[in-house]
Amino acid sequence: METTNQHSLIVDNGQAKSRLDAFLASVEPKVSRSAWKALIMEGLVTVNGAASKPNQKLKTGDAVAWTIPNRAPVAAIPEEMPLNILFEDEAVIVLNKPPGLVVHPAAGNPSGTLLHGLLFHDPAFQTLERAGIVHRLDKDTSGVMVVAKTEAAMAHLQAQFKGRQTEKEYLALVWGEPPKSGRIQTLLGRHPVHRKKQAVLKEEGREAISNYELVEQFPEAALMRVGIETGRTHQIRVHMAHIRHPIVGDTVYGRARKNRLPVEPGRQMLHAAKLTFNHPESGKRLSFEAPLFDDMRQLLESLRNG
Repeated sequence: METTNQHSLIVDNGQAKSRLDAFLASVEPKVSRSAWKALIMEGLVTVNGAASKPNQKLKTGDAVAWTIPNRAPVAAIPEEMPLNILFEDEAVIVLNKPPGLVVHPAAGNPSGTLLHGLLFHDPAFQTLERAGIVHRLDKDTSGVMVVAKTEAAMAHLQAQFKGRQTEKEYLALVWGEPPKSGRIQTLLGRHPVHRKKQAVLKEEGREAISNYELVEQFPEAALMRVGIETGRTHQIRVHMAHIRHPIVGDTVYGRARKNRLPVEPGRQMLHAAKLTFNHPESGKRLSFEAPLFDDMRQLLESLRNG
């Protein structure tokens, strides 16, 4: 069974003269540029209603429309796995995702994902696109997530995330001595050279806003509280690196450090600590906090103990 996501966009002045495949990769960064080329060649992308080529240069006012086929998650096989459940009722389930767990199946992770675990946990998830998952965390980012259990709840939550009605707060251990507080507002998009990375761009990116404050300063690193107003791919990791305080353990956006920590992290020290949203049925404002997992908690304790 296949479902499709249909989208359209009018090219503005800042996006004019871009190649079609580069333009699409900037507005939908979760789809690689090579994948966009394939979709364009399949006829799933049109410019002003006509078939197009990947290298077509866009003009201001061009209407770009595209369809992304998605295999429905019902095709995945349910797999038993422990789920760290913070809350569950008939409409939603709230989880504390551990580090190392991939949210959606992909080419490199066809099984063993959170989606597979949800399908096993409750047959209700088998009737929903992407098993009711409405947002995601990177594989090595831990923390709180909400998943819908009905189509109505899924639509309601998706609208909240799109309308920036949710509140998302992270704890991040970063290198150095950052400012006590600040606001980062940039454009984010696919890195022009390293296509698997995201980057701060001067144009053609999507708005990304992060607000941060210092929680605790250590000799070599600092614990930060980061609230995000947008949910772009790798947003906090890119933003912290942008202000020259990359997240400890981030091998993609950080760099090798001469200074050693008491405990060497095995992943980026980033945790989705708090999520607030309106319950899709009652409308009640709910807030959930997810405790740290042992690796990040033990590293912080070792830093406090000197």
